[in-house]
Amino acid sequence: MNAKTTKCITLVAMLLLFSNYSWAQRVLTGKVTDREGPVAGATVLVKGTTQATATDGEGNFSLSTDLESGEVVIRILGFTSKSIPFSAQTNLGTIVLTTSDSQSLEEVVVVGRGIIDIAEDRKTPIAVSTVSRAEILEKGIGNVEFPEIMKNIPSVFITNQAGGFGDGQNFLRGFDQSNTAYLLNGQPINGMEDGNMYWSNWSSIADIANAVQVQRGLGSSKLAISSVGGTVNIVTKATDMQEGGSVRFLTGNYGYAKGTVAYNTGLRGKWGFSFMLDYWRGDGKYAKGTAGEGQSYFFSVGYRPNERHNFNLMVFGAPQWHDQNYSKALLTRYNTNGTINTPGYDITGIKGNSNYGYLNGEGLAVRKNFYHKPVANFNWDFEINDQSSLSTVLYASLGRGGGVGPLGNGLGFIDQQYGGGYLPDGSINWQGVMDYNATIANGIGAGRNGSLLRASANNHAWYGLVTNYNFDTQRYFTFNVGADIRFYRGDHFQQLVDKLGLEAWNAPNENRGSGDYLVTKTFKANPWTALFNPAGEEYRVGYDNSEQLNYQGVFGQAEFSNGIVSAFVQGAVSNQSYQKFDRWNYTGGQAESPVENKFGYNAKGGLSFNFEEDHTVFGNAGFYSRQPFLDNVFIQNTVDFTDPVVENEEILGFEAGYRFTTSNITVNLNGYYTSWANRFLLQSGTFGSENTEGAYLITGITQLHKGLELDFQSHITTNWMLRGYASVGDWQYDSETPFRFREEVNSEIIGTGNLDLSGVKVGNAPQTSLGLGTKYTILPDLSVDVDFNFYDNLYGQVDPEDVVGAVLDGEVYEAEKLDGFGVLDAGVSYTFRFGGQRLKFRGNVYNVLNKEYFGRKDGFGYFYGLGTTWNAGLTYSF
Repeated sequence: MNAKTTKCITLVAMLLLFSNYSWAQRVLTGKVTDREGPVAGATVLVKGTTQATATDGEGNFSLSTDLESGEVVIRILGFTSKSIPFSAQTNLGTIVLTTSDSQSLEEVVVVGRGIIDIAEDRKTPIAVSTVSRAEILEKGIGNVEFPEIMKNIPSVFITNQAGGFGDGQNFLRGFDQSNTAYLLNGQPINGMEDGNMYWSNWSSIADIANAVQVQRGLGSSKLAISSVGGTVNIVTKATDMQEGGSVRFLTGNYGYAKGTVAYNTGLRGKWGFSFMLDYWRGDGKYAKGTAGEGQSYFFSVGYRPNERHNFNLMVFGAPQWHDQNYSKALLTRYNTNGTINTPGYDITGIKGNSNYGYLNGEGLAVRKNFYHKPVANFNWDFEINDQSSLSTVLYASLGRGGGVGPLGNGLGFIDQQYGGGYLPDGSINWQGVMDYNATIANGIGAGRNGSLLRASANNHAWYGLVTNYNFDTQRYFTFNVGADIRFYRGDHFQQLVDKLGLEAWNAPNENRGSGDYLVTKTFKANPWTALFNPAGEEYRVGYDNSEQLNYQGVFGQAEFSNGIVSAFVQGAVSNQSYQKFDRWNYTGGQAESPVENKFGYNAKGGLSFNFEEDHTVFGNAGFYSRQPFLDNVFIQNTVDFTDPVVENEEILGFEAGYRFTTSNITVNLNGYYTSWANRFLLQSGTFGSENTEGAYLITGITQLHKGLELDFQSHITTNWMLRGYASVGDWQYDSETPFRFREEVNSEIIGTGNLDLSGVKVGNAPQTSLGLGTKYTILPDLSVDVDFNFYDNLYGQVDPEDVVGAVLDGEVYEAEKLDGFGVLDAGVSYTFRFGGQRLKFRGNVYNVLNKEYFGRKDGFGYFYGLGTTWNAGLTYSF
């Protein structure tokens, strides 16, 4: 080989080496936008690798890769993910994202991928709707109830918002909150004792929610949870991988103000940190005497030692207090000699509140809620290999607080005997109550003698673990198996809040010995005080008991999919143990019940068929044997089990649907049938000619819920989005049900009989609903949106007392039908851009036309809906 040849070979080798080096150092660039402008914070990933980055404030990105060709995937919540192929080129140009349909959620699940049961994990479709973070932040923050972000979804109804901050209630397919499962990052959060949700405990959760997915009916959850109506998955922020922050100020009607600050360090090396702090207050929600105040805090720490392990610790809390407004009833006014002054005095004005008045110039409510419920969860996601993964969440929740109410003689009695309980406008005459207390001998109240304010404390400690192992054969079949373990202890007692001029309250208790036991110490109705300084046993009045609930469940799922046909089967079994303790008026100390164990299970399956590219039909079926709530197992404030023993409820569900999806339109049509049998109901009321107060214990109730749901979303043009829904239901009782009436004082059964509820309409939620919404982008940074919702075939709550009365009168009972109503909401957004920073204005007006309506009726009266309310805010993002 001559010198010339050697030089040529050397030169070629150097060029090849340089070329390979250049490929290894290839830098891909581009810009991500939407219809309104640059998209900041989008994830840009080289498909099949761990090479990823995020767009800056102007939507630009720069990403190094060692591949000669491949695909870049762009993902961000609220938009359809987009794949861009690359080969020789390095500048990918401007990439325009389109707003996603309501099904896209997978890209926002940062942690807990195997725990959070989102619909994308299931190839077989279900009836599902997803609310994106963008819509949550626009329409679901501030002086609106968290469930209201779901009100543009078929068969969803939100009511009781006028009760006070956080008192809204959500109904799904006619089932209330206690029969809809709520999950926070895969963690069950329905109350262990009664299954209920108290949204005041979750104030500002909208600020940290990445998405909310509503799965109507059977849903995709593998847990044996209380999803009679459906499942709501709340997916929150975890440690944000993109550095940045925001500051927001929000204001609204009736003196509402809210300030929020948030910051993310981004993933620096193996660690990242995110936080949010928030403060809010309001002189009223809408009705008189519904002031409130609270704070929220969110901290998240992430650790990613390598590509296979991901750890995240989150802590969230929302301490708050708020005065409350209940249903509107007709009050009878009395003279000082006890004779009737004005029968049926009407205080049912839309802003009236018979739970509120003034004392020495200061507002004072007889009904007030205060609570602090910090929750923490620790997630570990372990990618074992390309086929196997393990996800685990360990969580804890400590709840402290309660509700304020009267102790001793009620306001109605004082008004009847002394003419001093209420003022002419229906508000409380607190000075009259003080004057009445001044007549009490030695200032010592007891039993029905005297009147003061107490708090019913409801404290708990809840610990749990959910774990799920996933195995993907990568050829047709996927398998899951896991466990759900919960430990719960609740403590319930009463403590004094305001003595209203009395010196002490006499609370004799046989556990303390015979004779009087005077309590003088009061405790503030404050969420922070409740967390650190609850009343000790020596300061408790009225009752003092605890319960312990333990739950162990295992679940599994198998799924087949070949791209055209998919099928799944799920199953879960569980054991729940109940035990009650009572420290009140039991001679010799604490009494305790034996441990009661109840076994439950569920099984469900489904099949879907994708014909052509855009069309899918599916069907699901399932059966639940669900353990009863603790509040139904024991007689209230005793350690005695109800007689007869309350057995498991039985839920049978069928669902079928059709889905049509293209790039700019999605249409869903669903039909469902749900039978809820062997249900137990405990409801307060009166019985007999003497109107004895107590509770109806009703067993063997059956409800049948069936209906049709249609929803669509379309991007008519690049600037115009239109969506709508319609749902028609037929929800009614289907049984003749035995009842027993237990009087209040001695908990004795004084009446029995049968209630024929066959054909009676289920109340509290409208069986017909329609909705239409639109969003139009006028300019790149200016948009307006409008939503209209109409509700009809709404019935009042079935009242056993009225049913018994109808039977005795030889009549057929019919639930009261309320008038249908429609509500119009509107909003506007405008974004000011300063380089990589943004200042966004958002304004909302709810019930624009100030429609007056009743949203609900219970055994005590009517609940008005909210009139016109508004909020507006500025958010600075950097």
